[in-house]
Amino acid sequence: MSMEAQNPDSLMSAQDCLVALMVAISASDENIRTAELVKIQSAVNMLPVFADYDIDRLNTVSQIVFDLFEQEDGLDALFGLIRENLPERLNETAYALACDVAAADGNLAETELRLLEEMRYELELDRLHAAAIERGARARHLT
Repeated sequence: MSMEAQNPDSLMSAQDCLVALMVAISASDENIRTAELVKIQSAVNMLPVFADYDIDRLNTVSQIVFDLFEQEDGLDALFGLIRENLPERLNETAYALACDVAAADGNLAETELRLLEEMRYELELDRLHAAAIERGARARHLT
């Protein structure tokens, strides 16, 4: 029996965690832009880490993030889920995806910058590695 079948609500796959962080960064400025949604969908469709991911989970995971964001300690709860369910080897991947979504609309809001900072801390990323990831995202999204 797969673990997901036991408790689909509380148990998130590693891919769910990646999606949740992308949705979180998109929703952080309370304005989810089309460019950001397109970026999330193309990441899920194209990247090897999502090869066996059920695309229908996108809506489920998005709803979990939106519900958490309506609660006072929602962000802490989200990071708790991430800590429990995201393997450490995917921390840099998670941050890279979040940076790509944040950069997708060519405009970084203060709330997005603060959330990225929080993600760096929660994912325990080396400052230099994080800077390199941010630099790459910026380079990919220049017009």
